[in-house]
Amino acid sequence: MNMKAYLKGALAVLACTAGIAAHAQKNYPRQEPMTPGMSEYWTPQPAVVAPGDSRTNGAPSDAVVLFDGSDLSAWTSAGGGPAEWPVHDGVFTVDKSKGDILTKRSFENFQLHLEWCVPEGISGESQSRGNSGVFLQDKYEIQILDGYRNETYVNGQVGSVYKQTPPLVNAMRRPGEWNVFDIIYSAPVFKEDGSYRIPPHVTVILNGVVLQNNTTILGTTEYVGFPRVVKHGAGPLRLQSHGDPSEPISFRNIWIREL
Repeated sequence: MNMKAYLKGALAVLACTAGIAAHAQKNYPRQEPMTPGMSEYWTPQPAVVAPGDSRTNGAPSDAVVLFDGSDLSAWTSAGGGPAEWPVHDGVFTVDKSKGDILTKRSFENFQLHLEWCVPEGISGESQSRGNSGVFLQDKYEIQILDGYRNETYVNGQVGSVYKQTPPLVNAMRRPGEWNVFDIIYSAPVFKEDGSYRIPPHVTVILNGVVLQNNTTILGTTEYVGFPRVVKHGAGPLRLQSHGDPSEPISFRNIWIREL
């Protein structure tokens, strides 16, 4: 094809394109200019939740209060009877002779708040010093331990996903001072064969400092061996009576918000 013929063909294509565009402009309305309201929607409005204050020990209005300083009526023993850890002065203390305690209610996705204190003058070292734990859905342990100037294996430190993921930092207060856990947990979703479609995830904040940032939980937190994937539904919280020889720790002000 010579240059003259090529240019003639190209001009014909351009003319055809221009004709189509002119036809489109003639027969179809132009899109209206964007305004701020085009990207706004007003419903449904989020539910109103009153933040906690000193009267409610910080528990928001939609929280389930699991311990308000009076009794352990929201808890049961691991064997199914009443929870028998001693309640005194607005707190309750681990009783190593009575075993673990569990919430009577089961939960899936939640925001959990609990406060705990290692006694002043505690003895022992490593894992034998103020050891406890909170098990999410009775399967996945977030470690509770005296981490103040107490060296231990890093995936067993306070705030670890036990035997899986170490905390990002150590934000432990000294013995005798209260520590505050805020835990945000997303329950797993399972496939038909029992494997994870979506594994559990957890964010752990200790004393206002992030220790776990949307961490993937690999499976059950085993003391011996490695994580196992066990298909389950909603489950209770479990507080561990570890049974180590050091002085037991105490808890107060526990509440949970279902998400």
